Amino acid sequence: MKKFIVDKSVFESIENLSIFILVVKNVKNKYDEKNKYRKLINESIINARKYITNEVFSENKIIKKWRNILSCIKTKKGSRSSIESLLKRVKNNNEINNINPLVDLYNSVSLLYGVPLGGEDLDKIKGDIYLTKAHGGEYFITLGCEKNEPPLVDEVIYKDKEGAICRSLNWREATRTMLSEETINAIFFLEETTDIENAKKAINQLNKLIKIYLSVEGEIYCVNKNNVIATIT
Repeated sequence: MKKFIVDKSVFESIENLSIFILVVKNVKNKYDEKNKYRKLINESIINARKYITNEVFSENKIIKKWRNILSCIKTKKGSRSSIESLLKRVKNNNEINNINPLVDLYNSVSLLYGVPLGGEDLDKIKGDIYLTKAHGGEYFITLGCEKNEPPLVDEVIYKDKEGAICRSLNWREATRTMLSEETINAIFFLEETTDIENAKKAINQLNKLIKIYLSVEGEIYCVNKNNVIATIT
């Protein structure tokens, strides 16, 4: 049993923040038919174009929203939300590659609902999970980098007892907890500040797709300033 705990300082910095959590267990995260995941991603890309109708990328509603949110917290210079990174690829007609079933599914939902979504291997997380402000120096190695790049002091991070899991809220994740084909138990995080109903639809849609594609139904939790701890069973 793990707990997900959000430090009150995060809620003080990000007004009206809610974090939706989905936990799925005993999943077989391997492709049976890769083409159906490719089709789902492609359909989500087509849908996502409605979020970037303004020629000036930074003026689109979702982009402005998440840049404003990140401006309220300490981040590494140049950090952007995960949904901005996906929408930038859509705008530039860059491929959103298949990675593994769970990642493909959460990327599809992220594009469909215009929300940041991330997932981690629950078995690789050591102890409880915290969304908090960094002490600075927490161990962190990300994809494509071999050296430790610890977060800044007071940078908002997801962390466990071994180090940072994701930096600058939802910007970049650590390789040690990433979802892989060997993942059996997974946890997903979705952050929202304004459109809570849309976030609920998104996390429920992810749960639904995992059930359809991978035959596993998960458990959904929500943490906010009135309920700062979720006990994950």
